[in-house]
Amino acid sequence: MNCIIIDDEAAARAVVGQLCKSVDSLNIVEQFSNAIQAIKYLNQNEIDLIFLDIHMPDFTGFDLIQTLKSPPKVILTTSDKNFAIEAFEYECIVDYLVKPITLPRFLKAIQKAEKFNVPKKALKEAFVKEDNSENQLYVNIDRRLIKIDLPSIYLVEAKGDYILIKTDTKNYTVHSTLKKIEDKLPDDLFLKVHRSYIINLKKIIDIEDNSVLIAKDVIPVSRSNRPELMKRLNLL
Repeated sequence: MNCIIIDDEAAARAVVGQLCKSVDSLNIVEQFSNAIQAIKYLNQNEIDLIFLDIHMPDFTGFDLIQTLKSPPKVILTTSDKNFAIEAFEYECIVDYLVKPITLPRFLKAIQKAEKFNVPKKALKEAFVKEDNSENQLYVNIDRRLIKIDLPSIYLVEAKGDYILIKTDTKNYTVHSTLKKIEDKLPDDLFLKVHRSYIINLKKIIDIEDNSVLIAKDVIPVSRSNRPELMKRLNLL
């Protein structure tokens, strides 16, 4: 099995790498100190098994799993026993190894991995859109129906009982809720990244830490929405 190790601690990566050498069927092809680098690699390469630490700066092991569209087999490696129940809510997770990892326990996990098949999941309906020509949205402003071209919208912001729709040429304030307009926007183009913001993914200029730059607006990205954002990006 081709494997990668993801752990922010060099010593922990070395330990797992040494344990892997005791199993002929394991081939460690890469090691990563952070999840973002690993995601870029996994988007371009097929891997059979990931040895994954849970606690890493900014992006946890669970965040990484949620980001991957078709995650391979995963063996969690952690010094924290408290996430075992949560871990097995993910169908790709084979086993949960608590550091320090002993060789007998490691070999048992590998035996599980060799027999384990990740269930094939159907594509989520949220990412399937019918081909149609409905690229406009009509909003009611001062008793007038104003047509807005959806691709021109780069940001929607909640402001109390109103929403602010920002486009390439003009802004519109509409009496509505973020939830209501979210249901009207095509989810292959727009994503809610925060309880108060929906962004046009094609309008992203830059991403840094927990924020995105859209036009001249710096928009916060909530922790719960960040995995979905990373999943939707075409990372190099």
